[in-house]
Amino acid sequence: MKLQLPPLHSLRAFEAAARHLNLSAAADELHVTKGAVSLQVKRLEDSVGTDLFERGGRRLALRPAGERYFEAVRRALRDIEQATVQLRHAPAGLPLTVSCTPGFAVQWLVPRLARFEAMAPHVDVRIKASNQLSDFARDRVDFAVRHGQGEYPDLCAHKIFDDELLVVAAAALMQGRRPPRSDAELGQFVLLHDEHRGDWRLWLEEAGFAAALAERGPLFTESNGAVEAVRAGMGLALLPLELVRADLAGNRLVQVFPESMKGRLGYYLVYPERAPLRAEAAQFRDWMTGEAAADIVRP
Repeated sequence: MKLQLPPLHSLRAFEAAARHLNLSAAADELHVTKGAVSLQVKRLEDSVGTDLFERGGRRLALRPAGERYFEAVRRALRDIEQATVQLRHAPAGLPLTVSCTPGFAVQWLVPRLARFEAMAPHVDVRIKASNQLSDFARDRVDFAVRHGQGEYPDLCAHKIFDDELLVVAAAALMQGRRPPRSDAELGQFVLLHDEHRGDWRLWLEEAGFAAALAERGPLFTESNGAVEAVRAGMGLALLPLELVRADLAGNRLVQVFPESMKGRLGYYLVYPERAPLRAEAAQFRDWMTGEAAADIVRP
């Protein structure tokens, strides 16, 4: 079936004019004259059979039909741009790049990565560990791991795991000691903080301790520091279960209190919604979500 599409030049002119709401700015962006933009927009309106802009005012304005059409055209052009970028920069054999925080990389992804490499030895996985959000097209990133509520416009999001926070300590630190039962007893321990003190405050309040205890103790800018500090026996840390699961299983760390705290946030694997996934990228996505699911049933 033949597609009934207007000329691409007309669509580009309309999208630029609707985004800027200014013909001169659209012309500068497209490196054409203002008259050329106006002509292309008029051709598009003739093609679709309706006016897209209000005529007669000093300032360019979209009509309701134009607003709806603009959103559809903008999404379509972005999809074409994203697919083109991937085709240009993702030939066969190109490394598969994953963006995530250093904490997630070191504590969760890297210890499991050998299993994926054994399953797909032809795929070269590269980890871009940073606390900065990556731009998929600009940074040539295939996947990103985001910590949030799973609502990411224009991105597919697969939950890896929920935020279930536990109070943990080095096994040697707790040897022969019972869990603190009062503010005074808890005050004898150093509290280790990951990025901010808010999680500790919430946990202390839920567990019946004084929230003011959260004001003391060292603060680390990302979770690797807190994990290494608690492993070294410096004090108690409140950390996601999935980032310390292996330490608990190996008895390097122990869970100090039976209570855990489940927050509203989680860890999600995300990628552009409409961009086609390479075969090796789809394989990595399925492996990663499978690893997360397997963790749920592992003792």
